[in-house]
Amino acid sequence: MVPFFVQIKCQLGKSYQVADKLADAEIASEIYSTAGDFDLLVKFYVEDGTDVGHFVNEKVQTIPGILDTRTIITFKAF
Repeated sequence: MVPFFVQIKCQLGKSYQVADKLADAEIASEIYSTAGDFDLLVKFYVEDGTDVGHFVNEKVQTIPGILDTRTIITFKAF
């Protein structure tokens, strides 16, 4: 499994609805609300060989209430 994180900027007042939709879709491992430029930090795991860009484009960015995303690819957990 390949882990990666996505920072999500939501429409004003929509952070909790977006988090609920992500949880309902059962595609995220962990979902956190955050302060700063982005509203949510979400950890995902995909199978080896899965195109992360397509996953984010098709499974994450299509959720209503999302304005912007920033994907963080990880290399090694310590």
